[in-house]
Amino acid sequence: MAAVPPVARVLWLTGLSGAGKSTLATALHQRLVEAGHRVAVLDGDAVRAGLCRGLGFSPEDRRENIRRVAEVAKLMRDAGLVVICALISPLRDDRAMARGIIGAAHFREVHVATPLEVCERRDPKGLYRNARANALSQFTGVSAPYEEPLAPDLRIDASREDACDAVAALEALLGA
Repeated sequence: MAAVPPVARVLWLTGLSGAGKSTLATALHQRLVEAGHRVAVLDGDAVRAGLCRGLGFSPEDRRENIRRVAEVAKLMRDAGLVVICALISPLRDDRAMARGIIGAAHFREVHVATPLEVCERRDPKGLYRNARANALSQFTGVSAPYEEPLAPDLRIDASREDACDAVAALEALLGA
């Protein structure tokens, strides 16, 4: 296992719904906790159920959701935790805002670049099906844009890469 430095960092996992962000975040969290590190996961679904409960999916609400998560991640990182954020965070400007809040030296952007067709096949919540049927508006990748990172610190296609290898790459990124 790669050594994780004592420096706390924020890994920001971005990608489409169903790309594997939460799965990777959970697996990395488990590995780091087992190694004795202090770690927190800020998952998009969980923060929308609490911290960001009143926000919708308009561009303004998405931006505010990301701002709130970035502020919490910064506080956690300042307290010495490794923070894994797993959010769609579809717009480059919003991810740049998060990087600015957290601090570029502590922020690592990870694009979970699983292709749209794979995400749609997975569709555990039926969201893509509803979006394609126009029963769900402002859905990223269907009726709302997703801007891929131009130069992420790491790119993972969770449909092609072994989960153990992907988690090892994430762990190694913590030392970068």
